[in-house]
Amino acid sequence: MAKKKTPGINASSMADISFLLLIFFLVTTSMAVNSGLSRKLPPPLPPGMEQPDVKVNERNVFSVLINSKNQIGVTQNGVTQLVRIEDLKEKAKRFIANEGDDPTLPVREEVEIPLIGKIKVTKEHVISLQNDRGTDYQAYIEVQNELVRAYNELRDELAMRKFNAHYASCSEEQQEAIQKAYPQKISEAEPKNYGGGK
Repeated sequence: MAKKKTPGINASSMADISFLLLIFFLVTTSMAVNSGLSRKLPPPLPPGMEQPDVKVNERNVFSVLINSKNQIGVTQNGVTQLVRIEDLKEKAKRFIANEGDDPTLPVREEVEIPLIGKIKVTKEHVISLQNDRGTDYQAYIEVQNELVRAYNELRDELAMRKFNAHYASCSEEQQEAIQKAYPQKISEAEPKNYGGGK
């Protein structure tokens, strides 16, 4: 009795099916793009225009300097002090919010924000960040993270008070309103040679 040959499977269409599946997954999958540091740069000056002298109220500026030994110095109203990375977020939060209307912290103004109503904010506050050329990249990123965390926590607290929800759970309109109350103002300067500090 002769053995029957089993017919082979025709795999010619497998490449087409694989290609279609690949296209399907590429079209339906979204990729996270939350990497890097989000910063809005000022627009360039028109050609021939000189940089105007801007007078800044010293109490509205919170300067953070990182030296080549990765030490963090915070300058407010002309007074510099070394701070630990663990304390930076709370110092920044206190500066940004100025809850007690401290005359040494940023000026608070009452503004009307849609969905929130009348609220006192520090519209003119700026956090100025500068590092030494010898600063470790990791130390720089840690300082950045703490400053961003200060804004995130203040936004979250306001979201809980006004909308009874965490900032991340708020609608797009609610998040925009909260951002108007606490706009992220971190100015980064060109690295310099500060040395080791104290």
